[in-house]
Amino acid sequence: MKSIIILSIFLCLICIKTALCSSKPEEDEDLKFLEQEEVSNVEASDDTHHYGIPNDYENYDDLEGDELEHSNEEGSYDEPVVDETHVVVLKESNFSQFIEKNKFVMVEFYAPWCGHCQALAPEYAAAAAELKEEEVALAKVDATEEAELAQKFDVQGFPTVYFFVDGVHKPYPGQRTKDSIITWVKKKIGPALYNITTTEEAERILAAQEKIVLGYLESLVGSENEELAGASNLEDDISFYQTTSPDVAKLFHIDPEAKRPALVIVKKEAEKFNYFDGQFTKSAIAEFVFENKLPLVTNLTRESAALIFENPIKKQLILFAISNDSEKVLPTFQEAAKAFKGKLICVYVELDNEDVGKPVSEYFGVTGDAPSVLAYTGNDDAKKFILDGELTISSIKSFGEKFLEDNLKPFHKSDPIPENNDGDVKIVVGNNFDEIVLDESKDVLLEIYAPWCGHCEALEPIYNKLGKHLRGIDSLVIAKMDGTTNEHPRAKSDGFPTLLFFPAGNKSFDPITVDTDRTVVAFYKFLKKHASIPFKLQKPAPEKSKVSDAAAAHETSSNGVKDEL
Repeated sequence: MKSIIILSIFLCLICIKTALCSSKPEEDEDLKFLEQEEVSNVEASDDTHHYGIPNDYENYDDLEGDELEHSNEEGSYDEPVVDETHVVVLKESNFSQFIEKNKFVMVEFYAPWCGHCQALAPEYAAAAAELKEEEVALAKVDATEEAELAQKFDVQGFPTVYFFVDGVHKPYPGQRTKDSIITWVKKKIGPALYNITTTEEAERILAAQEKIVLGYLESLVGSENEELAGASNLEDDISFYQTTSPDVAKLFHIDPEAKRPALVIVKKEAEKFNYFDGQFTKSAIAEFVFENKLPLVTNLTRESAALIFENPIKKQLILFAISNDSEKVLPTFQEAAKAFKGKLICVYVELDNEDVGKPVSEYFGVTGDAPSVLAYTGNDDAKKFILDGELTISSIKSFGEKFLEDNLKPFHKSDPIPENNDGDVKIVVGNNFDEIVLDESKDVLLEIYAPWCGHCEALEPIYNKLGKHLRGIDSLVIAKMDGTTNEHPRAKSDGFPTLLFFPAGNKSFDPITVDTDRTVVAFYKFLKKHASIPFKLQKPAPEKSKVSDAAAAHETSSNGVKDEL
């Protein structure tokens, strides 16, 4: 019995040893040949690319402000000459005291090198001059000099504008124009509704302001006045007025004999007048003003960007055309836009505008000079749809209606499919994405890169080396796609480079984001762990050194000489 027990134990030990030997951990795999000539690790990039130029504006963001990270840039800056007599300069030493002393203070945190700050400077100074008699101060802080003060108020980009009331601050959400600043500030510091009693006042207001709401009432006090004032409190970026004067009403293109209360929005644009015909209640008036305060079509500029980006309506209908064609196509687009007030933001992008037209058209994949119309769901969803065919009022209206009904097929940018795609790293474009990346029989590693991205450039030799070593594995594809000129709904990138892994047999699920060191060995270990189809890497045969080859040649030559001799 003892002999049997000892024999059983001996056999068990042999089995255990055999099992351990056969299941040698993958970590012990000899990967020294992959580590040879290894390039230093490359960190993931925060380079982003949304609606606009990479690293220039995100969600049109940099049409609104420059990123704080540029604040350490060196060099001289030519600040524009602006009369800032009425703008108070604040520093760490006087900031708290000034805020405590003044009930209402608007403060701009700026950087001298920031182009948006330079554009705001004359508008801000002009607003300060006009508001100098009011109980409000406009001030500025150079955030590059007062870094601790900027950090205290969580300044993330330039310009950042805050409005302080009794020391409590909130962001200023309006446009960066003199009129917008003045209108917004006056609503915060004074009555929401102003009276007009003379034609002289009316003429001055009409000349000075871009858009105005006027209520023509029987009395300047009472229930109608309260409803109008209530609606005014809901709108920060348009001034509300009221009058009982028939002569004033006539100047605002209201029939003096019209039934009161009557209300009109007056704007300095193609659609000059909008007449209210609903029930005279706060909510109905506010809804009417919201739907009609914007231009029928907003010309995209850095100054008008906030009208688009900060509007609760996110869906946009965008006309792309060069300035010479605008006279022909813009009236057509404006007429069609009337059907979408309160439903879509209609935007005109001037293709030959170097400041915004070129980068925005490149982002959307709009090429050539021919006018085109495109629908956009907004940056959160970022789906695009293109109108095929002639641009007419009826075709644009039909296109917009289908867009609102979610009855359009999305448009995705794509480079041409490469004629030759036999390299170690496969080239993916929008139009061959399904064929290569979504092939269920292949495990696919995809890099989404940008040509201008320094991190992508540093990663390239590492990625190419990985592709070279894995070239002979049929079940595995190493691929890359230019994310600035190609799109696909399954290729979502938050920055460049983005690396996504699509396991074989699981292409209907979201890809795995590759979060590992950017080295050949780290990528290889990631693929071994996550690949659906197991693979084994063959170690390359050692190459003969040049010295060995030279020695062999010399020996052959020497032998030949001896034979001859």
